[in-house]
Amino acid sequence: MAEELSRQLEDILSTYCRESLSDDASALPNGQSHTSELNGLSGERGHDKPDKVNGGDNSNEKEQKKSHEKKKVKGLGELEIRTAYCLLLWNIKTQRLLLAPPVITVFCVGKEITLLMQTLNTLSTPEEKLAGLCKKYAELLEEHRNTQKQMRVLQKKQSQLVQEKDNLRNEHSKAILARSKLESLCRELQRHNRTLKEEGMQRTRLEEEKRKEVTSHFQMTLNDIQAQMEQHNERNASLRQENTELGEKLKKLYEQYKLREEHIDKVVKHKDLQQQLVDAKLHQAQELLKESEERHDREKDFLLKEAVESQRMCELMKQQEVHLKQQLSLYTEKFEEFQTTLSKSNEVFTTFKQEMEKMTKKIKKLEKETAMYRSRWESSNKALLEMADEKAVRDRDFEALQGKVQRLEKLRRALKVERNELNKKVQTLSGPQGVSTGPPGSDPGTDSPSPPPTDSLLEPGSDQTALWISGLYVMEGLTCVLQQQSENLHSHTHTHTHTHTHTHTHTHRQQLQLKSGQSEESGDQ
Repeated sequence: MAEELSRQLEDILSTYCRESLSDDASALPNGQSHTSELNGLSGERGHDKPDKVNGGDNSNEKEQKKSHEKKKVKGLGELEIRTAYCLLLWNIKTQRLLLAPPVITVFCVGKEITLLMQTLNTLSTPEEKLAGLCKKYAELLEEHRNTQKQMRVLQKKQSQLVQEKDNLRNEHSKAILARSKLESLCRELQRHNRTLKEEGMQRTRLEEEKRKEVTSHFQMTLNDIQAQMEQHNERNASLRQENTELGEKLKKLYEQYKLREEHIDKVVKHKDLQQQLVDAKLHQAQELLKESEERHDREKDFLLKEAVESQRMCELMKQQEVHLKQQLSLYTEKFEEFQTTLSKSNEVFTTFKQEMEKMTKKIKKLEKETAMYRSRWESSNKALLEMADEKAVRDRDFEALQGKVQRLEKLRRALKVERNELNKKVQTLSGPQGVSTGPPGSDPGTDSPSPPPTDSLLEPGSDQTALWISGLYVMEGLTCVLQQQSENLHSHTHTHTHTHTHTHTHTHRQQLQLKSGQSEESGDQ
């Protein structure tokens, strides 16, 4: 509405101004505008003064004055119209006033002009009229300036309001876009909800069908499981009976094993006692050997002192030679008896081997039975490990015995060398008598010395013969020990295939044999 009113007002003013301008153009000869005349009011005063000075009363001058007055009135009317127009535009744009129709505003302006013309007509002189018009013009100028200032302020406010309006329009457009987007999203959500509902219904149907299938399958499996449980119960009952029978068998075997262990413990205790006895005998033999060494040293000194009596001793030694030969024959008979005992021991070994083969057959049968019981295998494995440890210990003992044998060999050689030296000394002392009076069976050209007589064994000076005889006993003991060690090693290789009890008994038997051999050696010494 405000825009339409402003357009109508502009049209009316433009038509009114055109009419006034056409009238002025017809009145003015030079075609000057009303604005130039309005702006040059002060110049007209200068024109009026020379007229007064001249004092001319010509009619042309009067007509010119009248035309000037008309022009002034018209110029004032145009200015007032323009100011009113500006005021109206400002009221329309800022305050949005409800204006009266443009015809009424033009009528008011014309009414003011008529009032101004009436006031001017009341004045008598044109100078007074000019002064009144100047005052009116000054007032209008001030009002015009004030209105321009107000118009600038209002234009700023208008620009701000326009910006706010644009912002509000943009926000409104954004809100509309957002609303349209939200509506589209709501529609999509509704569609999505519908699709989800349909999918949920389909899924529930499928799940119900699957549940029915699963329940039927579960029922079938339950029936199968029940049938299998019945079968397993029957099988478990039979297995329980078998387990009870096997438990009874195991108890019997355990009792037998306990009895065997008790027997083995008794045997071990007996062997320990024998070992203690053998150790005591060995200690005693060592003490005797030390005493014999000391005695040997003393007798050596005594022999050096008794070198003068060597001739008499030579005759006695000849007699002792005969006695020693008799002893040698006895020792050969003992050696043959020892060989017979060895052959008997070999026969015993063969019988023991046959028994071992029988036992291996029995063990094979037992292995078939004990295949179900792996626990026994673990115990036997532990026993084998212990046997391996025992074998390592025995190997160490065997190495120690070998060292002892080597030492005894060295001792035997040293004793033999000493015996040869003593025989040489005896021969040198006896001289040609010993050579001529030698036994019929001896060869004077041989280097082998004759053994000492047997009677000197009981005398304090018979240390050479005692050493010689002890060397023979040591050699016999060493041969026995070596044979026993070879047999022990041979039997030890077979023991790995037998049970733990047989290995213990066999090893204890070997230890007893060794101890008996050592005791025999110590007794002979």
